[in-house]
Amino acid sequence: MTRYARALAALPLTASLFAFAPASAADNPVMIVFDGSNSMWGQIDGVAKIEIARGVMDQLLGNWEDNRALGLMAYGHRRRGDCRDIETLVAPAVGTSNDVRTQIGNITPTGKTPLTDAVEQAATAMSYTDAPATVVLISDGLESCQRDPCELGKLLAQRGVDFTAHVVGFGLGNDETDTLACIAEHTGGQYFAADNAEELGSALSAVAAAVSAPKPEPEPEPEPAPEPEAEVTLTAPDTALAGSAIDVAWSEAPDALDLITIVPMGADEGTRGNHFRVRDRSEHTLRAPSDTGMYEIRFVLYDGMRTLGSHPIEITEPETTVSAPETALAGSKIPVSWTGAVDAIDLIAIVPMGADDGTRGNQFRVRDRTEHELQAPSDPGMYEIRYVLYEGRRTLASTPIEITEPEASVSAPDMALAGSKIPVSWTGTVDAIDLIAIVPMGADEGTRGNQFRVRDRTEHELQAPSDTGMYEIRYVLYEGRRTLASTPIEITEPEVSVTAPAQIRAGDAIPVSWTGTVDGIDLITIVPMGADDGARGNHFRVRDRTEHELKAPDDTGFYEIRYVLYEGRRTLASQPIEVLAADAALESGASIDAPDRAGVGESLEVGWTVDQRSADQRITIARAEQPIFTWQAAVKIEDDGPVTLPLPKEPGTYELRILDVSGQAVLARHVIELE
Repeated sequence: MTRYARALAALPLTASLFAFAPASAADNPVMIVFDGSNSMWGQIDGVAKIEIARGVMDQLLGNWEDNRALGLMAYGHRRRGDCRDIETLVAPAVGTSNDVRTQIGNITPTGKTPLTDAVEQAATAMSYTDAPATVVLISDGLESCQRDPCELGKLLAQRGVDFTAHVVGFGLGNDETDTLACIAEHTGGQYFAADNAEELGSALSAVAAAVSAPKPEPEPEPEPAPEPEAEVTLTAPDTALAGSAIDVAWSEAPDALDLITIVPMGADEGTRGNHFRVRDRSEHTLRAPSDTGMYEIRFVLYDGMRTLGSHPIEITEPETTVSAPETALAGSKIPVSWTGAVDAIDLIAIVPMGADDGTRGNQFRVRDRTEHELQAPSDPGMYEIRYVLYEGRRTLASTPIEITEPEASVSAPDMALAGSKIPVSWTGTVDAIDLIAIVPMGADEGTRGNQFRVRDRTEHELQAPSDTGMYEIRYVLYEGRRTLASTPIEITEPEVSVTAPAQIRAGDAIPVSWTGTVDGIDLITIVPMGADDGARGNHFRVRDRTEHELKAPDDTGFYEIRYVLYEGRRTLASQPIEVLAADAALESGASIDAPDRAGVGESLEVGWTVDQRSADQRITIARAEQPIFTWQAAVKIEDDGPVTLPLPKEPGTYELRILDVSGQAVLARHVIELE
């Protein structure tokens, strides 16, 4: 029989968990806080710790006498890496032992070990500040969520009404034992170490006895000893400016949680003003209050909030000034200077004249400067520029300023084409980050359309929208997005056309021409017939051209060649085109009579017909992949008879073409293999 099995077999002989509790024990509820963290998968004698704990708890809870309120809380049992993974599985109540046993059996160790938060939540759930309560913590690991269990133990002992925490450390080392034991020590509980199933059973039985045992009557409180003399020496200046940082030093501190605070002279014990924890330091800076007068800097003991040392200090009024122009334009940058800065995080702010202390408008921190620019508000009127103490938000100095209306204007043509570039000029620039924008006529203030920053310019081009209609071009103040000037403009429909052959072979170059270019970055593209606006296939930018070649798709079918406005990706014109198979014969009012094969370097007699003659029509031979209006040999058509065409000397797939050069049209094509 294994040690694990022997331990379980022996458990019924031990005291049942909490079996000795008197009938009134229900008034003192118990919450078991169970470790569901990932480390419970660790093994002892080849058995996972979670399984050992389940078996032991099952045996003990089987003999539970239902005369005490019992609850169960678990942590780390649902999510990985989550310090908030704490859950009350069974609320404290009489007769819950079977529920507790079932829930422990369902726990799957998963995540971290937030044991300090769990113990605190368990105590809170049992209203430990108002009634007696007991927590039993069963853990196999240390706190992993950056809290100090020892500090929590102190806090629970101070605030609780007969609160006790017992701790069972399961499979812990000596250092880990010291860390967990302090929770029990501070609350009057007991710590039990267990390294195997047998020891765990014994530990839980001992916990049961400790919980059930009546607490001894407290001894009478001794007469209070006289308050000791101050034991901490404080060093600080005798005077400091309101809101400034005061350098404070102190002798050795009893506890890292002790406080350094500044309070009015003679304030009651426990009064707290601006303060900090001493931690492991012996000097630090303390923020002076914003109001002048006599104060004390105190060293306050965390335990009992008793003053152990003090130093008197006078807080005096800073001699601060602030200067700025008497007037400034709405939304402009105001040059401001100041003297007598108290703290780098103090503020320079502009607020309406007579605004309450603490009112905030546009502002900046003074930092280590004595001058800077402040953004004027967008609305005209009387204002103040204030030097505002960060501490208490108290105004130390101010100067009046009138914010006036800028005289701005904006000019543009009365009409422009949709998607075109509109030349715009303006006067009265207020701020380089102000905007020139085009919006629908009568749009709400702050509406944004196409726009640009004015910067240091007085003219620039603005992109017209793609939709036609009545618009406004506005000069918009960056501050407050307020319109200072506007001019109306009508956006009209461009007259654009696009021309291409009705048929083309897959993969060939399509000669395309167009009229009415709006913008050089507009597109010519080929897309399937009926494709949505904005669809894009093979394409090119129109730039400053009126004709160019577009590669046909490799798939046959019906397509459109479109002129697409860059702005809004709107189609302005289109031409249908059929893409035929790569070896299809293309004829458009002409035909070629020639063999499908010939020898390289020969002279080939080519017959032809053309329905309509023009000034420059040619029969050419070119490689199949060559652009349409390039060739390796060409003969101009001048009469009705056949022509003799010299053939290239390289073998391969070629194409005979009848080209109307003057009309930029392909009239007929014929594939020929040269061998």
